[in-house]
Amino acid sequence: MPFVKVYIHFVWSTKNRIPFLGTKEVRQKVWAHIKENAKEKGIYIDFINGYTDHCHCLISLGVDQTIQKVVQLIKGESSFWINKEKLTSEKFQWQSEYFAVSVSESMVDKVRNYIKNQESHHSKKSFKEEYEEFILKYNFQKYDDV
Repeated sequence: MPFVKVYIHFVWSTKNRIPFLGTKEVRQKVWAHIKENAKEKGIYIDFINGYTDHCHCLISLGVDQTIQKVVQLIKGESSFWINKEKLTSEKFQWQSEYFAVSVSESMVDKVRNYIKNQESHHSKKSFKEEYEEFILKYNFQKYDDV
């Protein structure tokens, strides 16, 4: 049996960065649901959190899982569930794009801490500002709909 330990930090935003997840209560419901649904699908979410317009997940990929399939399963089902539960006044959608980066085992605790502190972090800097800085810092290609 293969043993695989690959951590990926995923980030995706709400459609057009609309702050659909405006209250802490809604966010906690969504994160709990995503984690439970992922568990049912054999996806291990190590840590999840976010803010009003985006979600961060630290996921340990299984031996037969791909980044594309994992994010598709999480985003698609959670969007359906949010609408079914009427957690937002308008139709909820996640943005089609996402960000995924590998995380070395030595950095897992630092990434967990970063994800955990999204509330305080984004009281100082918006997701858009952070994204712009990240793109410049690491010279990534910019996509307008992440």
